[in-house]
Amino acid sequence: MASEKDPHRQLGLARAADLILHLPLRFEDETRLTPFLQLRPGEVNQVEGVLTHKEQQRGARTQLLFEIEDASGHRLRIRLLHFRPNQAAALTPGVTVRAFGEVRAGLFGMEMVHPRYRVLRPSSPLPKTLTPVYPSVAALPQYRLRQAIEAELKGADLSDSLPEELRQRLGLPEFAATLRFLHQPPANADTALLELRQGPAWARLKFDELLAQQLSLQRARACRQHQHALALTDSEALCPRLLAALPFALTAAQARCLEEIRADLATPHPMHRLLQGDVGSGKTCVAAACTALAVGSGLQAAVMAPTELLAEQLYQKFRDWFTPLGVEVIWLSSAVRGKARSAALAALAEGRVAQIAVGTHALIQEDVAFARLGLVIVDEQHRFGVEQRLALRGKAETTLPHLLMMSATPIPRTLAMSYYADLAISSIDSLPPGRSPIETRVMSDARRPEVIARLAEFCAGGGQAYWVCPLIEESEKLDLKAAIDTHTEISAALPQLRIGLAHGKLKATEKAAVMAAFKAGEIHVLVATTVIEVGVDVPNASLMVIEHAERMGLAQLHQLRGRVGRGARASTCLLIYSHPIGQIARERLAIIRDSQDGFEIARHDLRLRGPGERLGARQSGQQLLRFADIEADAPMLEPAGHAAAELLRNHPDAVARHLDRWLPGGEARLYA
Repeated sequence: MASEKDPHRQLGLARAADLILHLPLRFEDETRLTPFLQLRPGEVNQVEGVLTHKEQQRGARTQLLFEIEDASGHRLRIRLLHFRPNQAAALTPGVTVRAFGEVRAGLFGMEMVHPRYRVLRPSSPLPKTLTPVYPSVAALPQYRLRQAIEAELKGADLSDSLPEELRQRLGLPEFAATLRFLHQPPANADTALLELRQGPAWARLKFDELLAQQLSLQRARACRQHQHALALTDSEALCPRLLAALPFALTAAQARCLEEIRADLATPHPMHRLLQGDVGSGKTCVAAACTALAVGSGLQAAVMAPTELLAEQLYQKFRDWFTPLGVEVIWLSSAVRGKARSAALAALAEGRVAQIAVGTHALIQEDVAFARLGLVIVDEQHRFGVEQRLALRGKAETTLPHLLMMSATPIPRTLAMSYYADLAISSIDSLPPGRSPIETRVMSDARRPEVIARLAEFCAGGGQAYWVCPLIEESEKLDLKAAIDTHTEISAALPQLRIGLAHGKLKATEKAAVMAAFKAGEIHVLVATTVIEVGVDVPNASLMVIEHAERMGLAQLHQLRGRVGRGARASTCLLIYSHPIGQIARERLAIIRDSQDGFEIARHDLRLRGPGERLGARQSGQQLLRFADIEADAPMLEPAGHAAAELLRNHPDAVARHLDRWLPGGEARLYA
């Protein structure tokens, strides 16, 4: 196996066949020569002339200077800053030199400083195609990369993986012609269009890449239809009993999503569904109803959340809802140790004692075993890797459990059609009644004293507030106000108020005590880091101050803001920024200020940041799209999906060739 320091591997070229998809960043025109009289400072040109003079100029650094003369008798000076003795020896008067570089105005006329050059053999013709410039590393110079790619283009299998009829119907050029054009475009090609990755050739490669993604996802989805899971019938009618006991009725959107999930759970194949909904839309309630379907079918359910705070919030809700129905809920986290942990593990392994487990990553530790695991629920799924989800599903002894993933960050349509095409998606697209709108304002940190004064007035009227800081302690690298210092500052400024502090470095028991006191109204202001981003529900807290909001992403700001607006009181979110602030940061803050629609915010987030951060650990090392852009190339997504279905149905050999070309590392586990 090649070393990780191998330059080919650093460029993602694990095998020779990958070279054909290593495409140029830009092109240089070496197909023509510019007469010396037409040279202009600042322009990049190719010149050719006979060497008439050479000298070495001594100084702090020895330079090699030589002059060449073209057919018109005009001369150009060339200055080499770095050279080897054999290079100097080859540059003798009378040889013909061809050079490519930027022309500058020197003391003695026009000159090129350290251009690319070569001494010509007799009858060296000009190239007929543009010269590609590839992404590279220092250990792999351009000329070697060009030679390797040119050799591979001659010897590689460039046969088309698209059936001819399908290719023509889509109006796409042939694969071989596409690659040759992109690597070696003719002299008259539109380089601006090529470098912008536009035109028919680029459209073909982008389509092929999206097609490979769709083939992989559709195969993963079809594969699950051949796997076995236990159908959840809720023979004990636990789900209707749970819903009847809740102090509220499901919204129409919640009820619709529950029915979609119920239909999946009733099949003997493992469900693989994502439940998405904006902050506060009621996903937890739907998840609890799904859990009731599993327990009512005589099986167990496991609910995993990424942080202890979120997991504990879920545990408290599930315990409050299920305990009156005679269902035991077990809490499992790294903080549960000793006899308490042993008792919890025994209850899960025995099965008849505990039917529901709620916890953090502690649920996937080796000593955790379930007697009859039928349903796995993963909250904030983008924070977990594939291996972690597989580990939890692997706790089932015989058949695969059903998998329900949840996200409070809505997925834009283009993401759903591409990276999430293997999932069934249910969307809670409306909020429960009684949720008050949130006024969002953007303020400079110069108005900090005004904000603190408003905070005092607000809490004096019976309200509670969050004050969110991005760091726990001061950082020398980032001049951000830390939670600890802010807590000290506000406590000193407002001694009449009780100020709490919550951050990730607190012990679990301390954090739980602070959150319980805040929820009980014993704390007026909770100064916190982003640990409160998800899962915290305090209806009386209706003011949020977010410091250094310019440093946060749209999704995180929207999640944080969703902690307020949960009660009858009018709610406000103040976004405080520090100078200097960049244009993109200004745009983010304006988007949050002007919209409370999670789907609209998610669409802007995708546009500003791309899919990488939005996908989180879902891809588990998978290379994101190299050529296609799921927003700019969205019109290709649907045709790629249809083409994938057609190939899977009628052309299995073409599917194998296409995936081998585009996903040589295989598809396994990337979409679990």
